Amino acid sequence: MNTMTIWNPLRDLEDMQDRMLRSFGMGLNRRIPEGQQSLTTAEWAPTVDISEDDHEYLIKAELPEVNKDDVKVAIENGVVTLRGERKFEKEEKNKKYHRIERSYGSFLRSFSLPEDAAPDKITADFRDGVLEVHLAKCEEKTPQHIEVPVT
Repeated sequence: MNTMTIWNPLRDLEDMQDRMLRSFGMGLNRRIPEGQQSLTTAEWAPTVDISEDDHEYLIKAELPEVNKDDVKVAIENGVVTLRGERKFEKEEKNKKYHRIERSYGSFLRSFSLPEDAAPDKITADFRDGVLEVHLAKCEEKTPQHIEVPVT
């Protein structure tokens, strides 16, 4: 018996887009049967707040369930970089996951330093799943005024 297949050009376009994105490691997993959800997780980037006062810039990053030893802060070429990893729990043989929404794995966040930040005066604290990076501001430079004689 022959079956008739209905051609849906939009679905074919979505399939092609999904294959292209997957080839770059960014697949969307679109073909999930109705009523079901995928167990895949998205790439993880911790949320960050950046603020300033008269004396410093403050970067606060939320890093729940991240070990302090798995976090690194570095400054290079005018860029501050936060890098680390949130590790997935050990798989247990008798445990079934019905949904995994939290993301795991390595992360990397980079931010350009403001011109008045002093890269040699940086400190970082890690407490209760929050990383605080303190960037002191440079002493204000007083503009020099030099009279140049016109000849």
